[in-house]
Amino acid sequence: MKKKILPKVMRIILLSMFFIFATFPLYWIILTSLKPTQEIYSFPIRYWTNNPTLFGYKRLFEFVNFKRYFVNSIFVSLGASFVSTIFAMLSGYILSRKEFKLKYPIILFLFFSQMIPTYLIMVPQYTMFSNLNLINKLISLVIIYSGFGAAFSTIMAKGFFDRIPKSIEEAALIDGCNEIQSLFKITIPLMLPGLSAILSFSFVNNWNELFTAVMFLNTSDKYTVPVGLYSIVSKAGVQWNVLAAGIVIALLPTIIVFTISQKYIIAGLTQGSLKD
Repeated sequence: MKKKILPKVMRIILLSMFFIFATFPLYWIILTSLKPTQEIYSFPIRYWTNNPTLFGYKRLFEFVNFKRYFVNSIFVSLGASFVSTIFAMLSGYILSRKEFKLKYPIILFLFFSQMIPTYLIMVPQYTMFSNLNLINKLISLVIIYSGFGAAFSTIMAKGFFDRIPKSIEEAALIDGCNEIQSLFKITIPLMLPGLSAILSFSFVNNWNELFTAVMFLNTSDKYTVPVGLYSIVSKAGVQWNVLAAGIVIALLPTIIVFTISQKYIIAGLTQGSLKD
C-alpha cells in the first residue's frame, strides 16, 4: 500500500513545484503592477502588497499613448495572421493532395527557411521596403509577418490535411461536387480545429514580435505594444510598476485567444492521432 502511495505523493510534489515555478513570474508581474513605487524598491523584498494601487496602469496611459499601440498591434497581428493562415490553407492543401515534381524540394525549403535568423535578411529587407516607401507603415509589418508565418503555417496545415481521409473528398466528387466545392464545403469545415490552431499560434507570434517592428517603425503613433513597452524603458529609466502594468495588458489578448480557441487547438493538434 505504501509503495503505491509514495509515487502518487512524489508526483503531486513535483507537479506542485512545476506549477509554482511556471506561474511565479506571472504572479510577480501582476504584483509589481499593483505595488506603490516605494514598495518596489523596498528591502527586504516583499512578495505581497498591503497597499495595492492602480497607479501603474494610470501612469501607463498618461506616460505613453498605449491605447494607440494596442490598436496598432491588433491590426498588424490579426491582419498578418489571417493572410498567412489563408495562404497556408491553400498551399497546405496542394502539398498534401497533389503530386508534382517540385513537391518535396518545396517542403524541404519550407523546413529550412525556419532556420534562417531574422537579422540575416534584415538589411536587404529594409532596403527593399525603403525603396517601396513602406518604412514606418503598419502594412509593411503585415507583409513581413505574413511571409515569416506562412512557411510554418503551411507545414502545420499540410500535416492537418494529411490526417483527413481522401475518401471523404472522393465521395463528395462522386456526389457531384467539383474539387473547389469539395475543398470549401467538405475539407475545410473538417479542418477548422487545425486552422484555429494555426491562427492562434500565428497571432501570438505576431503579437510578441519586437525586432522587426523596432527596425521598421520610427514614430510613436505607429508603435506596436512590444515597441511601446521598449520605449517606456528607454524614455525615463525603468518605472517597474508602469512596465509591469503594460506587460499585464499586453498578455490579455494572447490569454483571451487561447482561452476562446483552446478546445479547437487541442482538437486540431490531436486530429487524426487515432485511427478508426
